[in-house]
Amino acid sequence: MLVSYRWLCELLPDLKLPVKELAERLAQAGLPVDGITHVGAGIQGVVIAEVRAIEPHPERDKLRLVTLDTGAGTQRVVCGAPNVPDPGGRVVLATLGAKIPAFPEPLAPRKLGGILSEGMLCSLKELGLGEATEGIWVLDAKAPAPGTPLLEAYPFLEDTILDLDVTPNRGDALGHVGIARDIAACLSLPFAQPTALPKAATTPSKLSDLIEIVNMDFDRCPTYAAGLALDVKVGPSPLWLQLRLQNLGIRPISNVVDITNWILMEFGQPLHAFDLNHIAGGKIVIRRAAAGESFRTLDGVARSLDADDLVIADAEKPLALAGVMGGADSEINNSTTKVLVECAYFDGRGVRRSARRHGLHTESSHRFERGTDRGAITQVLARALSLLAEYAGASVAPEQLKSERNAYSSPKIQLRHERLENLLGTHIPFDQALGILNRLGFKTSPSKDPQGKATAEVLGTSYRHDIRIEADLIEEVARVAGLDSIEPKLPPIIPQKPTEAGQLERKATAAAMALGLSEALTYNFVSRKDLEAVKAPPPVVTIKNPMSEERSVMQTSALPGLLDALRRAQRHGEESMRLFSVAPRFLAPVSEVYSERGARARPRLPEDLASLPEERPTFTAVLAGKRAEYLAPKPAQFDVFDAKAIAVRIVEQLTLSSSTVAALDATLAPHLHPRAAGQVLLGTLRVATFGALHPDVTEALEIDGSVQVVEVDLAALETIAVRTPKYQTIPRLPPVTRDISLVVEEGISAGEVQTVIREAAGELCESVELIATFKGGSVPADHRSLTYHLVFRDPLARKAPDQARTLTDKEVDAAHEKVTSVASKKFGATLRA
Repeated sequence: MLVSYRWLCELLPDLKLPVKELAERLAQAGLPVDGITHVGAGIQGVVIAEVRAIEPHPERDKLRLVTLDTGAGTQRVVCGAPNVPDPGGRVVLATLGAKIPAFPEPLAPRKLGGILSEGMLCSLKELGLGEATEGIWVLDAKAPAPGTPLLEAYPFLEDTILDLDVTPNRGDALGHVGIARDIAACLSLPFAQPTALPKAATTPSKLSDLIEIVNMDFDRCPTYAAGLALDVKVGPSPLWLQLRLQNLGIRPISNVVDITNWILMEFGQPLHAFDLNHIAGGKIVIRRAAAGESFRTLDGVARSLDADDLVIADAEKPLALAGVMGGADSEINNSTTKVLVECAYFDGRGVRRSARRHGLHTESSHRFERGTDRGAITQVLARALSLLAEYAGASVAPEQLKSERNAYSSPKIQLRHERLENLLGTHIPFDQALGILNRLGFKTSPSKDPQGKATAEVLGTSYRHDIRIEADLIEEVARVAGLDSIEPKLPPIIPQKPTEAGQLERKATAAAMALGLSEALTYNFVSRKDLEAVKAPPPVVTIKNPMSEERSVMQTSALPGLLDALRRAQRHGEESMRLFSVAPRFLAPVSEVYSERGARARPRLPEDLASLPEERPTFTAVLAGKRAEYLAPKPAQFDVFDAKAIAVRIVEQLTLSSSTVAALDATLAPHLHPRAAGQVLLGTLRVATFGALHPDVTEALEIDGSVQVVEVDLAALETIAVRTPKYQTIPRLPPVTRDISLVVEEGISAGEVQTVIREAAGELCESVELIATFKGGSVPADHRSLTYHLVFRDPLARKAPDQARTLTDKEVDAAHEKVTSVASKKFGATLRA
């Protein structure tokens, strides 16, 4: 938001604060200033001069010699402008030594066509005050006497423009009146809102005889008002108005259009002016567009409207895209004499949708999206009509037409002094707080509650629609009083026990970091295309107003974000990448305590909530590149066994239980390579998957080399995870160990064999570990040898050491023989010699 310091001074005559100090105070009040630009300050040595004589140049046909009265004598300059006025006309002269934006160095005499020119007649562009024109700046007959410095004659040429960063909730700060109100509250200055100027003339014509307003959508347009100006003389605006709009980034067009933009920048209220002669049927109709209805906007683009678009139409056609842009068919031109001025309140959400749909972000849509002052419609319209009377010679109809349903009602908010001080953590006298609110335009009624504590009923305002609750009022008090005036205090230390919510996720994060993985913080919202690329389940949650198409749905897999981070790391030359994230997946609703995924998803929900998507916490890791190995001759690539080790370690660290590894059906994890994928089981419950990323995925995402993936379903571990580990006594009795080498068919997984061995060995078996695999030699083709290390010990050795005993060889041999027998029956396994 560009703000004119001169305009603020006109609204606040007692404002004497230098610009830099004002910028600091605005920043303290929540309106930071991003930049300050001085306009016209660089004009030095420029005066008003009067033309005395004009002679042709003896050498150049396009140049003329102009003799000027400078107030201190006469001076001759060489000028090529086609619009030098006749003798007696007033012009702007840059004298020798003058500094103007068009020339970085002081102006010096120079020869043009062999004749010395002692100065320069200037255009607005050369003075840095306007756009390029064909000629010089010719002043009117009322210009001050020759020799008067230009900035002394026209002080409005000099201004300071502040670039404010206005937050989306502060729609009131998108106009000079709202900013002036804030400054007045902060500095305790008197402030009065601008009112309508005395009208030059009124017309006896009744607007209701010419126009009927038909509002067919009060939800999107709860208030619509219109006023009429007749006998309008369309022409250029006064120079001061043109320059003021230009300094604020708005191109001057004509007096009528410029006045609507003046109101826009003054009150933050968009207006629109229609040529009354182009309104068919004597009707203004507020309605939804028909799907595919054609409409040409002021920028000359023919647009196909959507059924959700709100339009201002006449009896035959759309005249404007409500709150966004007017139509070319009813725009003001030089032949316009009858102007219908619209001043309305449009629902910001609908305006935002239309603006985004048609790619139109205008000054109007920017303000309607953030909220305008619905309660000031009549007053703003009256001021606009009076300005048309003042600067366009219009005669104004004495009445306004207004269509409104459910007029704005200000909220009543209770403010408690005790709550104010508790929330801010400092002492602020209640009278001071109420004074701040009064200066901001709120009406306060102080009283006492039944306990005798100070309280007040505060009546909200229509221009601060974001103030709805007590905390909003307290924030306003702190903002205006100055947040820097609140002394910092340490809060009382209240010891808190960590909650169970998120505890498992924190443990998973700690375990992953202990394994040397790096956490990647990624977005939970991705694009449908990303999910399809990693063969993830289709999205079930779509964002209504996404930042972009790349962030339009909630993730059903964390892989898109992790793989994007991995791809970026590869492009920056990283050779070893080990990334993980602990984030939710948003899956299809589950209403049962135990879902199809094999574990408790969440408590049984009421029927009205059972259809909500499931937010399922998941640990996901990706490995790519080279694995660092101590004293290895050359680093090796990450493989599926690295992924397996991480998956097993995470599961066992969180559950303190032994897990088993088994092959994984390719249909359960289509994003993994079918011959390099596995699953981690706790009993029969699948809690994790791991494996190499499918080549189709790496190719689609343009990732170099293979990628290993680990996914641990933390929701499945929720009821199994051990919150507090229990420690056992270190056994004093020695174990009895046995190794067994079984020859099995190659298609049988080592994990499945290990599970059978563990069950067959019975309770005396403390652990089973795969220590070697072998193929070739005496092992038949299509078979392999699996060697397991078994540890036997009395179970009481850890639970009740005093009652434990040393196992005999006979007991261990019996268990060992049973393992051999069961493995032979189950897998056709034979002992390797």
